[in-house]
Amino acid sequence: MSLKQRKILSYILIFGVIPLTVIFGTQLLGARKYVFLCIAVTVFCLASFLISIEYKQRTAVVGTVLVSVMTALSVVGRFAFSYVPFFKPVTAFVIITGVYLGSQYGFLCGALSALASNFIFGQGAWTPFQMLAWGLIGFFAGAFSKGLVKSKLFLYFFGALSGVAYSLFMDTWTAIYVDGTFVFSRYLTLIAAAAPVTAVYVISNVIFLILLFKPIGRRLSRITRKYGLSE
Repeated sequence: MSLKQRKILSYILIFGVIPLTVIFGTQLLGARKYVFLCIAVTVFCLASFLISIEYKQRTAVVGTVLVSVMTALSVVGRFAFSYVPFFKPVTAFVIITGVYLGSQYGFLCGALSALASNFIFGQGAWTPFQMLAWGLIGFFAGAFSKGLVKSKLFLYFFGALSGVAYSLFMDTWTAIYVDGTFVFSRYLTLIAAAAPVTAVYVISNVIFLILLFKPIGRRLSRITRKYGLSE
């Protein structure tokens, strides 16, 4: 199987299999059986990553180490700011990973950051939704990496938009949890009620990108050039 074919299969997992697993799995299994969903989503995320990467020993090892480090920083950052509700650096770390390591690394970092940090903050039926939300943010950060590196305005806009998108996606989980199915009127009510939280997401994303993007990005860029990790 060629690299192009493997990437197509990876995209099918990311944009087809994983979202369907998260949304329909929640409705079929119910909130109490979230462990099965978490395991399934984790397996699909890892499969997507392993399918898509080039199998060169040195680059594969370095890439795995870097995404592990970025995931760890994301988890530690979320814990460090646990005393400030909803003000977390997770999205910033995920975006930086996607921009400098590539879409697949960004997706994996986002998904694993949610799973790993929830061992501290609490696992639940919301975990697969968080994994998918942060994973997609990392993926699209990689897809728009050139523009995000060149334009600070675009970077901060992307960070703000990611905060809104994350909140809207998690409101989907809440709507399903409350009614047992998706009711659009309930969803709109939840969006309105969560507006202050969404605003905090937006502000925190922009602030952490201002603080972290350049220093971390400079180091990641140097490593990716050295080991040929850039997509």
